[in-house]
Amino acid sequence: MAYRTIGFIGCGNMGGALAKCAAKRIAEDGGRLLLANRTGEKAETLAAELGAQVGTNMELAAACDLLFLAVKPQMLPEMLIGISKTLAARKDRFVLVSMVTGVTTERLQTLAGGAYPVIRIMPNTAAAVGAGMIQYCARGATEAEQNAFCNLMQDAGVLDPLPERLLDAASAVSGCGPAYLCLALEGMADGGVALGLPREKAIRYAAQTLVGLGALQLGTGLHPGVLKDQVTSPGGTTIQGVRKLENFSVRAAFTEAVIAAYERTAALKEST
Repeated sequence: MAYRTIGFIGCGNMGGALAKCAAKRIAEDGGRLLLANRTGEKAETLAAELGAQVGTNMELAAACDLLFLAVKPQMLPEMLIGISKTLAARKDRFVLVSMVTGVTTERLQTLAGGAYPVIRIMPNTAAAVGAGMIQYCARGATEAEQNAFCNLMQDAGVLDPLPERLLDAASAVSGCGPAYLCLALEGMADGGVALGLPREKAIRYAAQTLVGLGALQLGTGLHPGVLKDQVTSPGGTTIQGVRKLENFSVRAAFTEAVIAAYERTAALKEST
């Protein structure tokens, strides 16, 4: 199966990135892409770029057989209440896709006013360049519907099914992870600049190092500790840098960042 009419309510950074990925597949399959956003100008700009149509939340709710919800957690209840009657009036089958942090599939169905099929996803910003990590789970969506969703999103990066109870933990690692790694990237580049490298080259060298390390780990399956040991020769230069990082508890700081993000997600659950 393939979805024929795909909609995005919310065209921010993440929603816009996934809409661009979907547009590639929609063009091949002859489907329609509809966009809605609280700030209409943003939806119109993206629609012009992707060859999509702009509509209201209710128009998308009435027409789309796959509807992405890409709004902030605090905006979700009001938005779903606004389209709930439109959803309830539909006689055809449709699937909701939520990328809203901290909102379970069960809670989303409650807010939407019906036991509609839901696919919940946790994407990250690298989806914008086809290198994203997207975990997903489903409630009420058939295997065929999930497969069609994965086919639609294949240009966004890697998709991995995960039990919903683990989705928030995954988001704290890969959803929030780009921010953590940007701090590492920036810090490494600053060190290079302090030693005389032009900033553009220092950032490029640090960024490519992160890309290469990720590819190396995924390609070999080796534990990060083993990969670290491969470049830390006895009495060499790298071990001195590692020693300094350990003095500043950098590894523990990354661990605590992941846990703090998870705890914030738990707090958002209670308020949504």
